Amino acid sequence: MLLRALVAGARHCIRVMSAVTTQKPEVVFILGGPGAGKGTLCRYIVEHYGYAHLSAGDLLREERAKLGSEYGELIETHIRNGTIVPVEITCSLIDRAMQTSGNPHHRFLIDGFPRNQDNLDGWNKVMADKIILKGVIFCECSQEVCTQRCLKRGASGSGRSDDNEQSLILRHQTYLKNTLPIIEMYEQQGLVYKVNSMKTPDEVFQDVKEFFPKIGCFCNTLQLMY
Repeated sequence: MLLRALVAGARHCIRVMSAVTTQKPEVVFILGGPGAGKGTLCRYIVEHYGYAHLSAGDLLREERAKLGSEYGELIETHIRNGTIVPVEITCSLIDRAMQTSGNPHHRFLIDGFPRNQDNLDGWNKVMADKIILKGVIFCECSQEVCTQRCLKRGASGSGRSDDNEQSLILRHQTYLKNTLPIIEMYEQQGLVYKVNSMKTPDEVFQDVKEFFPKIGCFCNTLQLMY
């Protein structure tokens, strides 16, 4: 009887693990203005809920820094001017990062994307059927606070060529004109969860914990088994 139970349990475990490894990735977009605290919030969620964090901006900067990258100069020009990199490049980098992340739960936070209608159209064309969009967390923050945070980050040696006043004006204009309408569109679909990101990081995360179970919390294999 004991042997039979162990065998049955092992078979169940294999089925569960197989389902986990073959499921579509679950995605939560993290959106907000430059300096709204998207990356900081992602670190908290990763630590507590088992998601992998993919920053569209970081992926672009890493690609820009690669020796011999065919996209490096183009990416640098867009970042410096506060404009948006062509969606084909960003989607390919995000797709590759998800495939190589090694996250066993197939759950991803993507921050700073989609940033405009072209991003959204490109994502829907290439990625929409490959993933499950669970929701959008909107980090609400004033332009003044966002700007001061970015300038402070730049002064502390962030190494980011766009952490300066001129680029920040352009970046915020781009955000208001192009990204905010995307957030409003998702809000009409009932997918947006707003958080006041002008609070301290701990306070912001406490607010996120109130609604995150509605989006989808981390559930490990043992929890699935029992």
